[in-house]
Amino acid sequence: MNSDELHGRVALVTGASSGIGQATAIALARAGALVGIHYHSNHDGAQQTLDSIRDGGGDGILVQGDLSQPAQAQQVVDDIVSALGRLDILFNNAGSPLERSKLEECSVDLWQQVLATNLTSAFVVTQRAIPHLRQSGNGAIINNLSLSVQTGGANGAGAYAVAKGGLQVMTRTLAKELAPQVRTNAIMPGVIETPHHEVFTKPERMQQYRTETPLGRNGAAEEVAATVLFLASDGARFINGALIDINGGRFLR
Repeated sequence: MNSDELHGRVALVTGASSGIGQATAIALARAGALVGIHYHSNHDGAQQTLDSIRDGGGDGILVQGDLSQPAQAQQVVDDIVSALGRLDILFNNAGSPLERSKLEECSVDLWQQVLATNLTSAFVVTQRAIPHLRQSGNGAIINNLSLSVQTGGANGAGAYAVAKGGLQVMTRTLAKELAPQVRTNAIMPGVIETPHHEVFTKPERMQQYRTETPLGRNGAAEEVAATVLFLASDGARFINGALIDINGGRFLR
């Protein structure tokens, strides 16, 4: 991709303070986009993202908000458009299992929190962004799903898998409703070596994942970012409603 292919476009990346979100924000900026770097509580990580973007000759802004709170989720979009003048690309990346719990033991409160964090948040952000993405005339939405959409939530991540499954259905619904002005696609990462797994996955399990993958390793955030960048670009202008696996071929074994 040319370093200026996204020149003049504005992207919002939710959860851009670490991992996949951070790598994607940097990749979009390197392709010429101005990037809204959303974070919830990790200001230092978000600032590191912005510093990396500026070191590479790009630019962006930081925007804070708890996306599980609808008013704050809406404000994040409003702040980006107010500061940067438009919105062309939305990467719904923010999310977390919050904590592990089998469904039979999952409290209603935890269930609702997980859905708010991983599904309702993306719905509210997207809904607020739609008029601006339509106005772009070349808008792109990319949703970050999970391998668990296909496998089910392992080791107590059931509520998280259900939320990501809802996001999968939302992806294809939006692909129908918003075309042709806006394309909507989704990625389904497998095990990616990010701080997410440092919190939620034991080291021995991470090693087991490596042996279960035909490529013999887990993925890197930059590899996921490259796919998001492609889906946001004109090279993917005939891709709409797609669900793209990024898992090293785990289902081949």
